[in-house]
Amino acid sequence: MSITTASTNHVGPPPPDDSELAETAAMFAEMMPSPTTPDLISVFRSSPAGMAPISDDELSRGGEFQIFERTVPGAAGDPDITLLVSRPTGALTPTPAIYSMHGGGMITGDRRTNLPDMLDLAASVGAAVISVEYRLAPEHPHPAPVEDCYAGLLWVAANATELNIDLDRIVVAGASSGGGLAAAVALLARDRGGPALAGQMLLAPMLDDRNNTSSALQTASQGMWIHTFSETGWTAFLGDARGGPDVSPYAAPARATDLSGLPPAFIYVGSVETFRDEDVAYASAIWRAGGQAELHVWSGGFHGFDLFVPQAAVSQAAKAARTSWMRRILKA
Repeated sequence: MSITTASTNHVGPPPPDDSELAETAAMFAEMMPSPTTPDLISVFRSSPAGMAPISDDELSRGGEFQIFERTVPGAAGDPDITLLVSRPTGALTPTPAIYSMHGGGMITGDRRTNLPDMLDLAASVGAAVISVEYRLAPEHPHPAPVEDCYAGLLWVAANATELNIDLDRIVVAGASSGGGLAAAVALLARDRGGPALAGQMLLAPMLDDRNNTSSALQTASQGMWIHTFSETGWTAFLGDARGGPDVSPYAAPARATDLSGLPPAFIYVGSVETFRDEDVAYASAIWRAGGQAELHVWSGGFHGFDLFVPQAAVSQAAKAARTSWMRRILKA
């Protein structure tokens, strides 16, 4: 079964922003660079937004988490990779684990990007967080990033005892491009006979290199992450193959033709963002394959709304929904 994109005929304007998000959405619209894609990678990497260094002291939350790093083997022939481990301090029994892949459109970010948000979730369910430092495009195109992420998962599963992790309660997670990588890692784990995952948490995941859904066109010049940015990220990641017939589902999970046998998925996305339709299609394809998926489309939400306007009612509802799902999946 193929995941089909929506018709782009007669695409209207984007849905309205949530009233509590509108001011921030307008600010992003004013800040958007002109659509000169070759310049965007250097712009993103030089921007402090979402990239401010986060210290171990900040991550530890006054000693709530023990923070340390491990350098572990990459895939065969690939360089070693770094994992940042945030483990609940003083846990006497093995804890659940969230294996996290950061966002950044495949072209920016690091293992600390948006990690505080993931730690909020982990603290609510008593879980550890392991964040993987994967190589970035265009210097390291597909399959380097996803192979790094999968190699890190294999190491975590093989060293669960050392990490004090319950091997039966590992969830892969990520936002934006990290959500796409999490979906790809779940596919790899299924197809390679890898670790049996408890779930996959895909937060506004970047799944479809074709970048041609109605929502992608509606938000071509509106929001925090627009059509041009996706085009830049996918081109850096896939080169000339982007949008063509031979893209691997491990690069763009929306290309998968078989979504059976996957761990339960949690997918959320805003109604006013480019990834809306591809994320809805992915959840629908999981259901068609007989799988389990929980889908939330948050009315009036732009990409990353819950991070940028956390006090908004819709942001609070979104965070509560993901916590509820995680508790049910982990039986925490």
